[in-house]
Amino acid sequence: MIMEHSTFRDYNKKNTNKRNDDNMELKTIRKTKTELELEITGEDETILHPITHILMQNDNVEYAACMADNPLASKKQLFLRVKKGSPEEALKKAVKYLEDEIKQFGKNFE
Repeated sequence: MIMEHSTFRDYNKKNTNKRNDDNMELKTIRKTKTELELEITGEDETILHPITHILMQNDNVEYAACMADNPLASKKQLFLRVKKGSPEEALKKAVKYLEDEIKQFGKNFE
């Protein structure tokens, strides 16, 4: 098994490539029946781009994008518009799918 630490943050504490942000914060900017706009602090495009990519593979999603005022901004926005269903449910499904994919990828190293 490659990861012998309980969490990735535990792993990073013992390595030199630490993440500077220990807390991700989500703030709802706008929410309607078909749209959701979130402000994310403490994360970068490393996680937001894969989530956006997965969202766009969902037939019920009309549009998804992550944005920032500039590449170094600490606050990012995630925008999502659905054709059918709720935007929150689409986002939850995308995050769960990504989580499962990462777990499966990690199992290849056990």
